[in-house]
Amino acid sequence: MTRARGPAAVLTAALLLTGCAQSVDPIERLGKKAAEGVRPHTTAPDQRYRAWGLARPLARSPVHPARPLAERTGADAPPPVIDQVPTPDPVVFLTYDDGAERDPRFVDMVRELKLPVTLFLTDSVAAPGYRHFARLHALGAGIQNHTVDHRAPAGLPYAGQRAEICGQQERLRAALGVRPRLFRPPYGSYDRTTLRAAADCGISALVLWRAALTPAGLAYAHGPHHLCPGDIVLVGPDESRGPALRTRTVRVLREAQGRGLTVGRLEDYL
Repeated sequence: MTRARGPAAVLTAALLLTGCAQSVDPIERLGKKAAEGVRPHTTAPDQRYRAWGLARPLARSPVHPARPLAERTGADAPPPVIDQVPTPDPVVFLTYDDGAERDPRFVDMVRELKLPVTLFLTDSVAAPGYRHFARLHALGAGIQNHTVDHRAPAGLPYAGQRAEICGQQERLRAALGVRPRLFRPPYGSYDRTTLRAAADCGISALVLWRAALTPAGLAYAHGPHHLCPGDIVLVGPDESRGPALRTRTVRVLREAQGRGLTVGRLEDYL
């Protein structure tokens, strides 16, 4: 038996070592593609993460199909209040409130980085830009409830709280075709009446945050003063008209990567 020589032998040996040997000689197959006018794939690895200021690409997060929280907490239990997801997965969750910032470059960022984000929208703030949020939703962004008028719920009567929450459920359904199951109360304000009204509006969890980005950096509501697996992060509205939303997002991404974490999709875990 004669041994194969030249490039074909090297490539065939490599394929055998990786368990990828095929019945057609790979050199012949590439030649056939060229003859058919199909160019072999020689594109360099995607480097778009560098354009967004990251030193390395984001790791892909595990995918966990979410079970309804009612199955885990009991159908008659009030919605849980969550600021950190109990998970061993090395993920954090990026959330954004209100809907005042509508930077088209942020849409590009979500698309190019395949970035999971969750948007808690207030109708009185976001309504002029629902087309912008429709583009983000088409890219996989979660659309969730942040009330109609951004009133602090705690202390309001049941009817007022229900109107704020259920009203936004209906407006988001009409504008974007979604019916949220997560609710973030404005200012993190809630009471027992909020939990009852939220449940009656079809909400399965109140979502707060353990970490929030401020001009001075990430601030933590409790626990370690660094990002941990399961942290819900608020990349909040820029009250000071400072860096663009995409710039602030990169700041959080760098912090996460520095802790060996990536970004998960909140709706996959709740």
